Amino acid sequence: MADHPQNASTPTYAQLVSARFSRRSMLLGAAGAAAVSAMSFRLPGAQAAASASTLTFPELTKIYDQTHHVAEGYDADILVRWGEAILPGGTELDAAGQSADAQAKQFGYNCDFIGYLPLPLGSTNSEHGLLCVNNEYPDPHIMFPGLTEDDAGKMMTPEQIKTVQQAWGHSIVEIKKENGKWQVVKDSKYNRRITGTTEIAISGPAAGHKLLQTAADPTGTRVFGTGYNCSGGVTPWGTILTCEEGLSDTFGGDPAKGGDPKLLERYLYDGTDLYGFSRIDDRFILEKTPNEPNRFDWVVEIDPYAPDELPVKRTALGRMGHEAATSIVNKDGRVVVYTGDDDYFEHIYRFVSAGKFNPDDRAANKKLLDEGTLSAAKFNDDGTLTWIPLIHGTNGLTPENGFADQAEVFIKARLAGDQVGATKMDRPEDMEPNPVTGRVYAVMTKNKKRKADEIDAANPRAENLYGHILEMLPPGEGKDADHAADSYKWDVFLLAGNPAKPEEGAKYNPGISPNGWFAAPDNIAFDPKGRIWIASDGATDFDIADGLYGADTLGDGRALPRFFFACPTGAEMCGPAFTPDGKTLFVSVQHPAEDSENTDKLTTRWPDFGDSLPRPSVVAITKQDGGEIGG
Repeated sequence: MADHPQNASTPTYAQLVSARFSRRSMLLGAAGAAAVSAMSFRLPGAQAAASASTLTFPELTKIYDQTHHVAEGYDADILVRWGEAILPGGTELDAAGQSADAQAKQFGYNCDFIGYLPLPLGSTNSEHGLLCVNNEYPDPHIMFPGLTEDDAGKMMTPEQIKTVQQAWGHSIVEIKKENGKWQVVKDSKYNRRITGTTEIAISGPAAGHKLLQTAADPTGTRVFGTGYNCSGGVTPWGTILTCEEGLSDTFGGDPAKGGDPKLLERYLYDGTDLYGFSRIDDRFILEKTPNEPNRFDWVVEIDPYAPDELPVKRTALGRMGHEAATSIVNKDGRVVVYTGDDDYFEHIYRFVSAGKFNPDDRAANKKLLDEGTLSAAKFNDDGTLTWIPLIHGTNGLTPENGFADQAEVFIKARLAGDQVGATKMDRPEDMEPNPVTGRVYAVMTKNKKRKADEIDAANPRAENLYGHILEMLPPGEGKDADHAADSYKWDVFLLAGNPAKPEEGAKYNPGISPNGWFAAPDNIAFDPKGRIWIASDGATDFDIADGLYGADTLGDGRALPRFFFACPTGAEMCGPAFTPDGKTLFVSVQHPAEDSENTDKLTTRWPDFGDSLPRPSVVAITKQDGGEIGG
């Protein structure tokens, strides 16, 4: 979609929001219409908020300190920390003596997305399973003494750089509930690390393409490492999709001499080399290995039940700064994957498989993501959404415009989205289909760069510092929803920010309490009842803790967030994931104390305190009476 011209016909923020919310009665149906037909804002207090919501926990008050907090009546136990030994021969974290070899056998740094997969395969066991956790990125200035955030890439020793490469990627641990508490099974055959040096296969339409070939891999089908693994998804056949959110700042060198300067610029490869990788490995020097960047920024599929099987980069899902890759089996049996591109003015995408899911043929299902149609979303101001297929030879995706073949369309997915006129969004983060209603929720975390003449109905605020959540409605409801349809309806679910400050333009359910508002929504999840749980990343900019909020998606409590969990100083909330019975909620507390200058001036030493380093950790939340999370 082209930017709006700056003229008298450009709609104002107020006009766009009014138009969006006035349509709710038609789009939401009788169940939700009464709650949201009038979206004028008020702050009636906690009592009114509690009575409207189906969530029964006592809401937290706004709190931000050195530790975590959870709603009364719940336990929040540390399940696994960065640096815990999870592989045979592993040693526990030695803060003063870290090494690459030790980290390769330890739980990774900065936990993010969480997937819970029951044991045995195919069961719904909610007390024994595999915990699959993304380790997004390292914080050298928190990991190693003597570094600051700005000088890490230049000052780290070669061994520290290699340790960093082993600290990110993905961690898999077997967990089991014993005597009411979750424990890691330390000697499990399933425990595994996928890191910055793990061998990974490349599959799908771009596998073997000339733009993926290097001197070390002339076949273009093998790559070493994955990184910036942010959000992800669980497939219907029990594998994990972990998303590379763009590795542009891990490469050094001169982009003007590194292959295709236009492509490098569009994917933000500017030679920054934040972690010093190019100091120890020439493949991270742009002019020396010009195709190496094209081998990153993909979705990687991992089979946690097959620890000896190579992970696979699925190129049919497109190359971009992926934030989430969540899937659902469509009513016709095809598999649909939703993914966003987490950067300013980037696009939302959908993949529809060519083949159909077969519950009796897991091996065949694991090939479904190699063939299908990738589309980009155009949000129209009239409340309709058009999925524009990214098919070579159509919609300007031609050699004349820089797309030599279909493989290049996938490799250059950002450019393809631009070419077909997809809507430029406010940093698309997580995207999740609601398993109960069939509606799809897309999180826009923020976009401080959007100007007043660039707003549209789906991104209605200039300098959007607070973020918002959109609701996409495929034709049909629940299991009858058609996620492969060419056109959806859409609406604004909520606009984040502090509703006590009208200038921020926040919009929630009228019953919101003073504690229920948030900023910078990021990851989301749905409990078995179809209620949305929203994790925030960036609320600390407004001197409140990042945390987790629950809300109904229908009824009187629709779009009425309630504050459930608060992170410690400097940390963000990530990866909420429920067990099938809804009685355990796993969350990631990422980068505690990241706001510290260095290890000598730490704002918290969570979760162990004393003289320990801050340690990103996965927390297991259970209700003290053994009931479902949220009530």
